[in-house]
Amino acid sequence: MGAKMKRRKLLRHFTLWALLSSGLPALAVTSPPRALTLLVLGDSLSAEYGLPRGSGWVALLEQRLAAQSIDAQVVNASISGETTSGGVSRLPRLLTAHRPSHVIVELGANDALRGLPLAGTRSNLSKMVREVKAAGAKALVIGMRVPPNYGRRYADDFAALFTRVAKDEGAGLVPFLLRGVADVPQAELLFQSDRLHPTAQAQSVMLDNVWVVLKPLLR
Repeated sequence: MGAKMKRRKLLRHFTLWALLSSGLPALAVTSPPRALTLLVLGDSLSAEYGLPRGSGWVALLEQRLAAQSIDAQVVNASISGETTSGGVSRLPRLLTAHRPSHVIVELGANDALRGLPLAGTRSNLSKMVREVKAAGAKALVIGMRVPPNYGRRYADDFAALFTRVAKDEGAGLVPFLLRGVADVPQAELLFQSDRLHPTAQAQSVMLDNVWVVLKPLLR
């Protein structure tokens, strides 16, 4: 290496050292801010069960973000049949793998369908929200309801547990994912033949229910 090239290399090292020592920002070593990453941890209501691919509310969320020029990635980690205990088991790995800025927890309906104790459902949801916040992300809890044939007391307690978790743990809350779908006249027209899963037509309504709460959290 020639003497002139050595002098240039030493000058570059000295310049970088001087910038770092002076406290001035060294632009060349500054990382750009990360885009938003939204992780959806849900069950069949978020996993496009019985729907054409790309027509579920999570896919529509990704489209809306792009249409509004919001730089965000959506990771749909929803699995049909998932319970809150399953969510607790999978969440740590998902947080490590995706490092989300926001986590949408849409779980609990399958707990009710299986007749699991509500205290366990509430405990699992609370644990997930705490883990999300500990990872530096914002949490959004999606509330659900069960049909009245489960009994008035059970139905009321089930609906209330989502509100309680969100309040106690400081999370955002969508009170009822299926508002405008399950509680309207001729609601059966918005459900598939199993009467459990909404049709593609209902997905935009579900997204609107989520969006009104989610959008302020993206700021």
